[in-house]
Amino acid sequence: MNEKTKGMSQTRLVFTHLRAAIVGGRLLPDAKLNIAALAEELDVSAGAVREGLAMLEAESLVVSEPARGFRVSPISEPELEDLVQARIEIEKLCLAEAIRHGGLEWEGRVVSAHHRLSRLAELQHELPQTLLSEDWTTAHAEFHHALVSGCPNGWLLRMHLMLYQQSERYRQLSAPLGGDQRDVRGEHQALVDAVLSKDVQAAQALITEHLQTTGRLLVEGLRAQAPKAAKRRA
Repeated sequence: MNEKTKGMSQTRLVFTHLRAAIVGGRLLPDAKLNIAALAEELDVSAGAVREGLAMLEAESLVVSEPARGFRVSPISEPELEDLVQARIEIEKLCLAEAIRHGGLEWEGRVVSAHHRLSRLAELQHELPQTLLSEDWTTAHAEFHHALVSGCPNGWLLRMHLMLYQQSERYRQLSAPLGGDQRDVRGEHQALVDAVLSKDVQAAQALITEHLQTTGRLLVEGLRAQAPKAAKRRA
């Protein structure tokens, strides 16, 4: 492995490790990111850490300030509301394009992802309502990505992925499942039925309602977590 390839591999390691920690809620909002400490922890160069952090900043997962370095991006209720609105619009566009252009392979991905998510949802009911299993979380992401994967527009898909990751970060920090307030499995099934029926209007209406409900629960979770966050900062 030459030095250039080694440097790229180290940068990707930093980027992947920190993105997973931030999106998964293990690195909390506003947490300081010490370059020297991260380089030692991950056994990489300080330059690789800086490059990885710059990539994360491009995805709005970290922020940098002159003379203060990098920190995990903060969260707020207004930002969450903007995020939900943006995600709805992008996901509607992606779904419409996927329905218009997706073929049998796309339909197969949707059915397969939904089947796996449904089976894991049965196991999820055995966990406390405030705990999301890692397998369910992964399957949920794969399901939403499968729904739009028939979209041929790469820019829309990249925006979809970025917005999904940001939403997932909020969900992991507040972890609301909705409990008796919603039928998530029913919502997912309705989405599958609409896209397989090639009903663009129905699919867009369903994804709008689905994400609005999720957004409302995330706001409630964020408000519930606010006292704990304030206590941590004190």
